[in-house]
Amino acid sequence: MSTVHTLFATAAKGTEALVAAEAEALGGEQVEAGRGGVQLKGSLETAYRLCLWSRVASRVLLPLSTCRAGSSEQLYAGVRKIGWSEHLDASGTLAVDCATTEAAIGNSHFAALRTKDAIVDQLRERSGSRPSIDLHRPSIRVNVYLQNEIATVSLDLSGDALHRRGYRGRSAPAPLKENLAAAILMLADWPSLARQRVPFLDPMCGSGTLAIEAALMAADRAPGIGRDYFGFLGWRQHDAALWKRLREEAVAREVHDAKRLPIIRGYDADTRAIRAAIANAEQAGLHGRLHFERRALGECEPITVPVSAEVRGLLVTNPPYGERIGERTELAALYAELGDVLRRRFLGWTAAVFTGNRDLAKRIGLRPRRRFELFNGPIECRLLTFPIASTPVRGDAQPRWRRHDTRT
Repeated sequence: MSTVHTLFATAAKGTEALVAAEAEALGGEQVEAGRGGVQLKGSLETAYRLCLWSRVASRVLLPLSTCRAGSSEQLYAGVRKIGWSEHLDASGTLAVDCATTEAAIGNSHFAALRTKDAIVDQLRERSGSRPSIDLHRPSIRVNVYLQNEIATVSLDLSGDALHRRGYRGRSAPAPLKENLAAAILMLADWPSLARQRVPFLDPMCGSGTLAIEAALMAADRAPGIGRDYFGFLGWRQHDAALWKRLREEAVAREVHDAKRLPIIRGYDADTRAIRAAIANAEQAGLHGRLHFERRALGECEPITVPVSAEVRGLLVTNPPYGERIGERTELAALYAELGDVLRRRFLGWTAAVFTGNRDLAKRIGLRPRRRFELFNGPIECRLLTFPIASTPVRGDAQPRWRRHDTRT
């Protein structure tokens, strides 16, 4: 019988409910969304599936122990009680990350150093040798979370942030993280629309992250399939046969037939951005499944294809929202132009606009049906969805992800 583990999937603020839904779909039980992530019960297979298939989670942690951490000595003693030889060979490599919230040990770097000392000292005492430090791709990555006088010590099974899919080698300025792009698409109901082969367009695509994530979803491509490193690969309890089976299953699921996939396009006025988007799409193995081209916003036209869905197409974009007053003044015209293009040319479509500036968003001149609060790093943002119709929006339907819906 498979061992049931307690797992914790970290999530950016505002995306916890999405990660909880993913966890349930991937076999998690007793799933509870909270601030900063989702706790669940699951087997090792569930943990591996989360690492391979979660589009929105940031990391997947396997808690090992909690201990008192009112001082560095208490933290050291608590970490030394864990049987580290069960997790790491003395000849392996190690990295330690630490985060604190109103902790008695306020210096996270010092707490990480004391954790590393406890692990190294224990293994050296038992085997006569010690692991070395590798901050880039260690055999295991240990995560320590200090809150008040309690430390939670976990293995980071993801090893590296899950938004790093492995395809983005080049970027236009200020790109979205891949998992934030995936969250935006889910809240815009793209997975359902993609199954109906509704066309997708990002008229200000930058380095192509939204369009690429849309193509990965439409093709049912596992977001982690292109990564060659996870934190569990060097773990002593890693089940290589299980991981091989799950990867093979994911490869077999992917849809390659273009006739079964929606049309996905990205436009941008910046030639360099389009070059980066094309390079990223090629790196993602999406050749022929989406299209990028240089085109100014005012030149954008809807993709006209017969669809059986009520919505004729989905336009999702993340226009710049500027950090300086002068930039925002200049951008007001861009937002007004976006609203004008939507009203004149995209009747029957749904638009989803992600922005960190409410005043600029008002320049679009359309009344949003739904508003979702998300964070792009430290910046509080809104995802606004607009049904583009010649008549006002009436009878606001309840969105699927209601707990994200923030009325302003």
